[in-house]
Amino acid sequence: MSARDEVLVTTDWVAENSGDPAYRLIEVDEDTAAYEGGHIAGAIAWHWKDDLHEGLRREFLSQERLVELLERSGVGPDTTVVLYGGNNNWFATYAYWLVRYLGFDRVKLVDGGRKKWELEGRELTIEVPDVAPGAPGALGEVREELRAFRDEVLAHIGGDGNALVDVRSPAEYAGELVAPPHLPQEAAQVPGHIPTAANVPWASAAREDGSFKSDEELTALYGNVGVTPDKDVIAYCRIGERSSHTWFVLHELLGYPAVRNYDGSWTEYGSLVGVPVER
Repeated sequence: MSARDEVLVTTDWVAENSGDPAYRLIEVDEDTAAYEGGHIAGAIAWHWKDDLHEGLRREFLSQERLVELLERSGVGPDTTVVLYGGNNNWFATYAYWLVRYLGFDRVKLVDGGRKKWELEGRELTIEVPDVAPGAPGALGEVREELRAFRDEVLAHIGGDGNALVDVRSPAEYAGELVAPPHLPQEAAQVPGHIPTAANVPWASAAREDGSFKSDEELTALYGNVGVTPDKDVIAYCRIGERSSHTWFVLHELLGYPAVRNYDGSWTEYGSLVGVPVER
C-alpha cells in the first residue's frame, strides 16, 4: 500500500461508500456557508474557526474538546473520519493536520475535495444528516513534533540542515500584500517574509481539479528550492491553513520525516518586535 492509499480516498470511493457507518464524512471550508448551499450526501460540517479553536485566545481546541467534537460528529471507536472541502482542500488539510497533532489518527482526505467532486458533475444536497452521538475513545499523545512555535522558527533561520518554506503567494512573499487579495489586508504589522525561506505557493502542489500532483512532480517542486527529505522543514503562511496543505504534501504524501507547521505564521511573525524580515 502506498502512502497515498494510507491518507487519501478518491471521489469514486466516496460515492461507492456513501452511507457506510465505518466512515464519517466531514466538510471543512473557508466559506463556512458553502455547506448549507450544497454538500456531498451524508456529510456533516465543521466550522474551521468555531469548532477547531478555543475562542477566547488564539489557540486550538484542547484534546478534551476534540473528543467532544468527535462525539457530536458520531465518531465511534472504529470510525474513520474522511475530510474534504473547497479550494483544493486547504481548510480540510488544516483540520487533518490539527486532529493528527492532537492525537487522532483515523482520518483521511478526499483527493481533490469539493472542487473535483463538482467538476465531475456529481450531485450535492442540502439535506443535513441526523447523526447519533459517538464514542471515539481515548486520543494518543499530542504530537509536538508536528507544530512549530515562534521561538523555534527564529532558531531555525539559517541553521544547517534546516529549511523554511513560505507557501503564500509571490506578492505576499515579496511584501506587496499581507494577505490573499480577497481578504482584508490587515493583521500583520509589517509585510515581507522570514529570512532564508523559499517561496513555494501552496496551490502549486495541486492540479486544476484540486487533486494532488504526482509524487515525482511534488518531489521536483520542493527539491528545486532545497526543501528535501534530509532537512528539518518548517512551513508557514498567514494563519497556518495553507501551510497545513504543504505539510500534508511533504509529511503525509512524500514521507519527509521532519516537517512542522508554524500556525502562528505571518500574522504572528509579522507583528513581532525586533525579528528579522526580508522583502
